[in-house]
Amino acid sequence: MYILESMIPQFFILCYGFFMVDLHTHSNISDGILNPIDLISYAASQNLKAVALTDHDTTDGIEAASRQAKIEGIDFVPGVELTITWPTGEFHLLGLGIKKVSARLAEITENLQKDRIERNRHMIEKMQQDGLDVSYEELVSSVDAKCIGRPHVAEYMMRKKLVRNRQDAFNRYIAKGRPYYVEKAGCNVDESITAIVESGAVPVLAHPLSLYVSWGKMKDVLTDLKERGIAGIEAFHPGAKLNDCLRLEEMGRMLGFCITAGSDYHGEAVRSDRHMGYTAGNRKIDDKFYYEELKPLIDKAVLM
Repeated sequence: MYILESMIPQFFILCYGFFMVDLHTHSNISDGILNPIDLISYAASQNLKAVALTDHDTTDGIEAASRQAKIEGIDFVPGVELTITWPTGEFHLLGLGIKKVSARLAEITENLQKDRIERNRHMIEKMQQDGLDVSYEELVSSVDAKCIGRPHVAEYMMRKKLVRNRQDAFNRYIAKGRPYYVEKAGCNVDESITAIVESGAVPVLAHPLSLYVSWGKMKDVLTDLKERGIAGIEAFHPGAKLNDCLRLEEMGRMLGFCITAGSDYHGEAVRSDRHMGYTAGNRKIDDKFYYEELKPLIDKAVLM
C-alpha cells in the first residue's frame, strides 16, 4: 500500500500535467497575441504553477500580469527580454524576477523602444520606395501593441494582401537577408546585466544557440558571459533540437549556470508549434526549473 501511495503524486504529474511552469512568454505589450491579463489566465487554465512574462525590451505588462496572477493563484515571475548587440545571430538576455525596475533598466528599455520605432519606419520606407501601398501611420493604427516588431509588420502586410500569410512575409520580405529587413539595434551586454541585477533580478541567456556560435567555441563564450555576470542559461527552448538542449544543459551545469526552460510563447496564431508549458521535444516544462533552479537565485538577489 505504501508503494502505491508514494506513486500517486508522480502519476498525477504524468497524467494530468500538474506542476508545469514556463519561464519565457510574451504578451501583446510586445509581439504576443494575448494581453498580460489573458496570458496569465491562460497559464492558469493550462495548470501552470508559475509563469514568467518576458516581453521584448519592455516591462510595461508586469503590473497587470502580477495582479492577475494573484487572482489566479499562480506564481508570477516578472521579467523582460532585452536585445543585445552581438556580431552573429541574435543575443537575447532575460531578466527574471524583477523586484523593481531600476533607473538603468528603464533607460535601456526606453532607448530600445525608440530604436524599434526607427527600425519600423525604415522598413516601411523601403517598401514605399518599391511602390508598395503602405504607411507607418497605418501600421501603428492597425496594431494593438505598444512594442511593434516584425510579426506585426508581417500581419500588416497580410491585411494589405501583399503576402499570403505571416511566414510568407518573413520568407520573401522581412527576414534577415530579405529586401525589407532592417538590422535591429541592441544594447551593451554589460550594461544590461548591471541593469537587471540592479532591478533585483537574475540575468539568464535566452536560447543560446541563437548566438550562432559553434559548439567548438560555445564553452569559451559561455564562460566569458558567466564571468561577466550572467547567472543562467535557457538550455531548453522549442527552437532547438532536444539533443542540443541536453548538451547545453550539461555544459551549463559544468560551468555553474542555473538552467531554465521556456516555451517562448507568443500565441498559436503567431507560432502554432509553440505551446505554453512545453519546450524542446514537446516536453512539459518541469517545475524544478523554477523552484529548484531559478527561484533560489531570485530569492537571494538584492534590489540595488
